[in-house]
Amino acid sequence: MPIAFRPRLPRRARARRAAVVAPAAERTHPQIERLSYEGLEWIHIEQPGPLERAWLAEHYDFHALDLEDVMSRNQRPKIDEYPEYLFIVLHFPVFDKQVGRLNAGELDLFVGPDYVITLPNQPLKPVEYLFERCRTSEETREQFFSKGPGYLLYQIIDQSFDYCFPMLRKIGNKLEQLEEEIFSGRSEEVVRDISNVKQEIINFRKTIRPERTVLRDLERTKQRYMREDMEVYFDDIVDASERIWDMLENYKEVVEALEDTNESVLSHRVNDVLRVLTSISVIVLPLTFLASLWGMNVGVPGEQSIAAFWIIVGVMVAMLAGMVGYFRHRGWL
Repeated sequence: MPIAFRPRLPRRARARRAAVVAPAAERTHPQIERLSYEGLEWIHIEQPGPLERAWLAEHYDFHALDLEDVMSRNQRPKIDEYPEYLFIVLHFPVFDKQVGRLNAGELDLFVGPDYVITLPNQPLKPVEYLFERCRTSEETREQFFSKGPGYLLYQIIDQSFDYCFPMLRKIGNKLEQLEEEIFSGRSEEVVRDISNVKQEIINFRKTIRPERTVLRDLERTKQRYMREDMEVYFDDIVDASERIWDMLENYKEVVEALEDTNESVLSHRVNDVLRVLTSISVIVLPLTFLASLWGMNVGVPGEQSIAAFWIIVGVMVAMLAGMVGYFRHRGWL
């Protein structure tokens, strides 16, 4: 598998794509991007709206339910197999800067004998980056298109899964930082941070879990659009998804252990405070008893005597020192 990287579009390409992709309500023409090589065409439609759906219905004989699924934003990952094409729905984690959490970005794909159509419901950086590479480099276009739609599909999915690994490394770094902060005396401040990381892991797991079944189904149907035996490539995608899942399982256990550890540290700190307060109460108790005894409104030995007052004070100080020394000897203070 290629080394995971953080794709970044060239500045001109980013500016051009920002100008091209307008909100669906403001479009007057369908926003379609197309690349072709040796009879294979890659059509990229970002955030499809009614105009793009009408264009697909006009140019391709796709099932109406598939077109409806493209417009829907609540589809589970799946693969529908038809005699003429495959319809695939995949989800990939996308970091939402507005809320500061991971959400699922949906990628719909139509795969036919001479075309691949990608329809992300929001910008997916690995797909954008791969499309731009194919647009700007004829050598890359030849490399990815010459082996048929199956290989191009593999590249799109593989690049999208590769993009998950930098996100996982960031989560791992957060967990290491949280562990250091817990034992550096900031256990009360990191409770919210632990909750945020735990939510990221949960969202990541919710995104990846349904993919595993879809990828196995895709591995079964991939040969329809392969010009040569490429079983090892799709095995690589399944392996990547399993690696991601294993890392998420590990992170889930780590964050739960950190949460338990943090609660133990907080509980231990509270116990220390209660132990000190309890020790102080026990130490002061006999002193309070003596003061109450000689403060009664009845006749007591040494009444109206200055010497008796200092004797009682001395006894109280001795008792205080003795009890503090005893408590320290027992490790209670």
